[in-house]
Amino acid sequence: MKRQNMAAGNRYEWQLYDGQRWSSICNDIVIETHYCQPGATGITIYTSMGSLFIDFEAMTINGPITNLSIRRKMFLNYNQKQKVGWYYKDNHHWFEYGSQGSGGNTSSIGSDYIEQQYNNNPTGSVQFTAGNMIYIVDFTAMTQTNLSTHMTRKVKRRPKFNSIVTDNSSPTLESPTTNSTDSSTEFIWEFNGDEGIWTEYQKPGCSLDSAEIERLYQLNPECQVSFTAGRYTYTLYFGGMYQVNNRFGTKRQVRRIDSGVQQTNSAFSQARWQFQDVDGNWKEYSKGGSQGHCSVSSQDIEAQYQQDSTGTVKFWTGRFHYELDFSDMSQTNLSYHTRRCVRRLQQ
Repeated sequence: MKRQNMAAGNRYEWQLYDGQRWSSICNDIVIETHYCQPGATGITIYTSMGSLFIDFEAMTINGPITNLSIRRKMFLNYNQKQKVGWYYKDNHHWFEYGSQGSGGNTSSIGSDYIEQQYNNNPTGSVQFTAGNMIYIVDFTAMTQTNLSTHMTRKVKRRPKFNSIVTDNSSPTLESPTTNSTDSSTEFIWEFNGDEGIWTEYQKPGCSLDSAEIERLYQLNPECQVSFTAGRYTYTLYFGGMYQVNNRFGTKRQVRRIDSGVQQTNSAFSQARWQFQDVDGNWKEYSKGGSQGHCSVSSQDIEAQYQQDSTGTVKFWTGRFHYELDFSDMSQTNLSYHTRRCVRRLQQ
């Protein structure tokens, strides 16, 4: 089926797992065209196993038979990638960023820029303006928030149908490059596991380790890779920086870290970041938890600090968004512009 799809000019393939093996879905162009529409939440297909519903949001499949799974595979050359569209919902319609919305305003950024920021940090955010308003897109919640009115809108990220672009400036595999296979040992690949703890891909628990994942990433940073861990199989999506359990559809975030920075961070692994609360007490940044659900931890902030000690890091707690400025060691509420002192403790 892969050969037939590529011969037809398609670079995708939708596959169904029946509990024993993966098989191609016939006439999957219907699924693909629906999936590329931001307003589509799913589609019902009719198979020999009965009527099955594919949930595009959770990437799961439901029907009369249990233990079914669904996946979408891409077949791209090392210098190819599929264009991705970013959309927000306004007055029951989906508008692509960079195009004119229902109010006549156009966002200051488009899909390509948002996708670039998303690939750099799938758990981060990006700010932009439209008219005289400032907005923030939260990649974790997939929402857009007006920082003045706090109005929130849904955001979606969907591929553009059969929109494949080729970077002819990309080096050939035979050419010497700075991103050669030798550099694969310079990066560490981790997934966001239980309790929000980042865990490195390592053998023998996993069939792939950081070096092998990096080698595959260098060949094509938009492809996807299958691997096993324990008794489960997973698919790692480089384009979206996440992994999916092929049986249950569980999705986890993935990140790629420069090992040079990681080694530097290890020397400061005990560094703690705290902010001075309204009661005058110093409180540590802690991801999750029952009080506000902070999106970053001390370790996350320290990692950003090691990369740029004069930069900033944006995060959210509850319904508020903040910016931590390393230069003046302060935290600012982006809605009310209230500032708090921040300190870094090294044990």
